[in-house]
Amino acid sequence: MQPGQLINTITSPFRQFIRQESSSGILLIICTVVALLWANSPLSGYYFGLWDTPVSITIGETSFSKPLLLWVNDGLMAIFFFTIGLEIKREVIDGELSSLRKAALPMVAAVGGMAVPAALFFFLHQGNPGVQGWGIPMATDIAFSLGILSLLGSRVPISLKVFLTAFAIVDDIGAVLVIALFYSHEVHWNSLAISGSLLAFLFACNYVFSMKRNWIYIIGGIGVWYYMLKSGIHPTIAGVLVAFTVPATNNIRLKNFTNSIRDFLDEFRAEKAAEGGPFLPKQELKTIEALKSNVRAVQPPLQRMEYLFNDFVAFFVMPLFALANAGVMLRGGLEVVSEPLFLNIAIALFAGKLIGILGFSWLGVRLGIAGLPAGANWTQMVGAALLGGIGFTMALFIANLALEDSTLLAQAKLGILAGSFLAGLAGYLLLRWSLGEGDEELA
Repeated sequence: MQPGQLINTITSPFRQFIRQESSSGILLIICTVVALLWANSPLSGYYFGLWDTPVSITIGETSFSKPLLLWVNDGLMAIFFFTIGLEIKREVIDGELSSLRKAALPMVAAVGGMAVPAALFFFLHQGNPGVQGWGIPMATDIAFSLGILSLLGSRVPISLKVFLTAFAIVDDIGAVLVIALFYSHEVHWNSLAISGSLLAFLFACNYVFSMKRNWIYIIGGIGVWYYMLKSGIHPTIAGVLVAFTVPATNNIRLKNFTNSIRDFLDEFRAEKAAEGGPFLPKQELKTIEALKSNVRAVQPPLQRMEYLFNDFVAFFVMPLFALANAGVMLRGGLEVVSEPLFLNIAIALFAGKLIGILGFSWLGVRLGIAGLPAGANWTQMVGAALLGGIGFTMALFIANLALEDSTLLAQAKLGILAGSFLAGLAGYLLLRWSLGEGDEELA
């Protein structure tokens, strides 16, 4: 076997795993289990010590130091939010949020899916410590919910997948606003002004100067992130804002690009490029370079960046975040199950999300504001609403911002895991049972 064939044979299972929609969710589950086992093993000291390790960046006399956990939560998660911002912008321009009719049902469902869990938690938990964590059950984890849905294969109506994706995106917009407005610290206006100036410069690069080089927005985005961190506004918000500055237009229309490919092939046939040798004539090299330039020009920078960061976020950033944040010591065994914060977060995620998403969707359809996803029935909508109760990544993120007490934070994290697990399992089982049924009416 040739070395190339051997490498392909070894790496083929990994490439197939990455291509599957459910792979990111599976990897998140693995990292969550590893974190829980590690944090409750005799090696737990190494787990917590690892994330407390200071990591510094020094440039000249300026030094910037944070524990590894904060580099993950404040740094790498900004890239996660950046990809969310790119996805939101793409969907608003040319996707499921591009028209009021398309966006109506996901928007209505997302409003219910945020308002009801937050209100239910606040009602259940008032008077108890940790009530400031009302924003925790508002969030839906896109990777987990879509990953579980993809396990059901082609039996799931495409429209239901689109609804869940669009709903989760609108939900993320709400979560970003909640973080910005309620879970940021004291604002330092000088740093915020610098961050805002850099952001305005990036907007000008796009909308005034039509600059489409990725590096401009990446380097400028790092500056926006740094000064927003210094300002007291949570720096992950910078990821979403910078994403909105990235150009979404291309320099060459698809029709012209198609014609250039046709011309490229015709020229190669006419020139009869040298056969047998490894080198091409100079004219063919020039033609290839021109084609490469056209290939880049036909792709909007927004789409290029989304493609560039997608796998990095799905298979590195989010699993690392889960590994760093899901490790909770299960002190007291099953006693934590009786703690109000644990119970109320789990209830708000499971029941609050279900009631909010389904109830507001039903109301929207009855009022004629929106219609059910094509080919989907109300039983399947119940399943989708249950999947919306998988909070995980964003819920853990908000918990870290909302709760400073380590005991309360541990209870909240376990509540998130329990509520998300029950919602995901119930949603999967219901959808698996209901697929293939006829339309049903919601009384």
